[in-house]
Parts: sequence; C-alpha cells; structure tokens
Amino acid sequence: MDDKQGSGPSVVAIPEGDNRTRLVCPDCGYVEYANPKIVVGAVCTWENRILLCKRAIEPALGRWTIPAGFLELGETTSQGAAREVWEEARARIRIEDFIGIYEIPHISQIYMIYRAPMVGPECAPGDESQEVEMVDWEAIPWDQLAFPSVVWALERFRAGGGPWFHTARPRS
Repeated sequence: MDDKQGSGPSVVAIPEGDNRTRLVCPDCGYVEYANPKIVVGAVCTWENRILLCKRAIEPALGRWTIPAGFLELGETTSQGAAREVWEEARARIRIEDFIGIYEIPHISQIYMIYRAPMVGPECAPGDESQEVEMVDWEAIPWDQLAFPSVVWALERFRAGGGPWFHTARPRS
C-alpha cells in the first residue's frame, strides 16, 4: 500500500474544494484521483516499410498494431514511445517528430504518437507481441488493426504535415 494512503475505508464523496466525486478516506482525508491514462507509441519505418506488431495480449489479442503502450512515471513521452517500441518489437528508433494526439474520452485515454525511423532493420517479437513484420503501405492489414487510434496514426503519418489533434466520439 502506498504510504500516502490511509488505512481506513474509502467512500465516494466530493472533497472540500473539489467539484467531482472521488474515493476519499474519511479517517485521514486521502483522496484517490483517477485520471486518464497516457498511451505513447510510434509509427516506425525502415526503408519505406512500416513496423507492425501482432498483439499477444488482450485487448485485441491477435490483431495488428503499431508499438504503443502506457507511459510510465518519470518518462517523457518520447522516452516512453522508444521504450514501448523496444518492449514490443525489439527495435531501436530515432524520434523524428510528433504525428498527433488522439483523445478517447469514453475510455479515459490520450494517445501521443511519434514518427520514428528505425536505426537498423533489426526487430523481433517482444513479450507482448506474437510476431512483428515490416510491411509496405499497400500490405497494411487495415481490417485486422487492433484500435481506431492505430488507423488514425497511420493515416496521419501517410498524409504528412504537422501534428494532428483528434477527439474520438463514443460508439453508439
């Protein structure tokens, strides 16, 4: 248990000076703030081919994605993206520029995706990938991509230009 947390039970309440319900410990006053998760990743390339990873974990087990995952404490977003590429595809990259921010409020996630050439052609499946492939644009398995954010990032990558901002609407 985090030593900042109280040992008493938590109740749902609006803390003093706040305007939202939170989990609060009535004994010590500790407030649990639940905030959106930041996902970082990269569209990685080598000789005009794009690095894709087939997921070995849920959600979207067996579907294709770009290397991406949750930002860790103490990382910059570019450091996190490079770490995720290594963990999922055992590839080394050079962050070139920022592709875009993709907000998905209905699942409380914010994606920050970079353009990142690989420093060499080496890649291999990491613990969270069944396989990795370098594919030409025409060979991207669009109907087998794991998440809408992957589609948005790849489309923006292809379009070029400056960073893009996109807010997803919940599916009805």
